[in-house]
Amino acid sequence: MKQTLNWQIASISDIKPETDKVKSFTLALPAWTRHRAGQHYDIRLTAEDGYQAQRSYSIASEPERDGEVDITVERINDGEVSTYLHDVLVPGDRIEARGPIGGYFIWEAKMTEPLLLIAGGSGIVPLMSMIRHRAAAGAKTPVSLLYSSRNFEDIIYYDELEKLRAANNGLQIFHTLTRSQPAEWKGYMRRIDQDMLKHIVSPLGRSVQVFICGPTLLVEAAANSLVKIGIKSDQIRTERFGPTGG
Repeated sequence: MKQTLNWQIASISDIKPETDKVKSFTLALPAWTRHRAGQHYDIRLTAEDGYQAQRSYSIASEPERDGEVDITVERINDGEVSTYLHDVLVPGDRIEARGPIGGYFIWEAKMTEPLLLIAGGSGIVPLMSMIRHRAAAGAKTPVSLLYSSRNFEDIIYYDELEKLRAANNGLQIFHTLTRSQPAEWKGYMRRIDQDMLKHIVSPLGRSVQVFICGPTLLVEAAANSLVKIGIKSDQIRTERFGPTGG
């Protein structure tokens, strides 16, 4: 698939709050190209004096949607781009965008091996594109999502994930909250570890394909633990981000 790498002017057609610090932005694209789940777009801002700031944001929406994509962005307090998107943009505004980009961290519904998705914080975004793609394509691939968040209020897409889980179509969802938990919480209450991964990955079998996205330390710890319990490194794909940026 040829990638569209030229900059184009995208119109913001919708803005949806996901959590107190996270919003989804719908970009209507005049030179739209169908993406693959896991790809991203570059967003570029240009000030009046010519100064430019650019960041990459994963696509959250499924490839089956035409003419537009969603990006889901966490507001980083000292971030140049995320603060502008959160604090300034309104529907109807226009920004520069380039994409879709990426050919390694992608999943397509025609892939039939069982799938383990592991996310930390906003690392859920490209994995959500995969989950939405699976649902839109009517795929029957067994999928388990392990999603680590600090607090219940920080879980992105919680309601939609619950609806997809309730559809009982082979999607299992496991949450772990690392800092605080509601009184009636029934999920995990610690950082992702080897025992947790062994429990979740075992039903998926030896041919499982793994996608991990999140902060660097989480990604490395999860990948290393999976290798220790017998998952081959060539079955694991990772995408990581550091503590700064935005």
